[in-house]
Amino acid sequence: RQFNALSEQVIASLQKELDRIAEDQQQRLVVIAGNGKAFCAGHDLKQMRAKREEDYYRTLFKQCSKMMLTLNQMPQPVIAKVQGIATAAGCQLVAACDLAVAADDSRFATSGINVGIFCSTPSVPVSRNLGRKQAMELLLTGHFIDAYTALQWGLVNRVVPASRLDQEVAELAGSIMSKSWVAVATGKRMFYKQLELPLESAYDYASGVMAGNMMADDVEEGVDAFMQKRTPVWKHQ
Repeated sequence: RQFNALSEQVIASLQKELDRIAEDQQQRLVVIAGNGKAFCAGHDLKQMRAKREEDYYRTLFKQCSKMMLTLNQMPQPVIAKVQGIATAAGCQLVAACDLAVAADDSRFATSGINVGIFCSTPSVPVSRNLGRKQAMELLLTGHFIDAYTALQWGLVNRVVPASRLDQEVAELAGSIMSKSWVAVATGKRMFYKQLELPLESAYDYASGVMAGNMMADDVEEGVDAFMQKRTPVWKHQ
């Protein structure tokens, strides 16, 4: 009924669950989905309005930012399964996930500007997904974009009819989970770290990571399987 608003309680629950999953290597992948008609309507404005104190807001946004960072820092890939609306911090949540699949009737907005709030924290992952002009258009207008525009702008990976959303997410998840856990976890960690480095440093870092990855048992098995034209049997599956 609240369109899965990110209240203090919801943020805390998500953080607890993500921390638990991050420590469990038996958990290979995470799908975040909204219950009901919407994916996520962003922060709970009624709750925020009832506590008009700057220290409270600083704490709340730090807690939310920590949760969003966890999505990138945990070893498991995270897929957003989006239906309905994803607005403000809900749009941030989509952008913070590693991948996103959206129903064709879903819509996205960073709508804080409409109530006098620039979506500063949502702008962090949004600006790292979209081109600058597209990100600024979202942030400065608060206008909704449809799923196909979100696909074109780089906010989501795939758009499908709502009736196929579960199937599409399952197929994407299955493709990732069929790969070596060592390669997936190593690659996710490397990907986000190298993005923040200068080009030469990024190559140096990536070279070291790749050299270490080459020593994994799964690489030996993967190369042998490729040469023998068979499906690899990963040690770390």
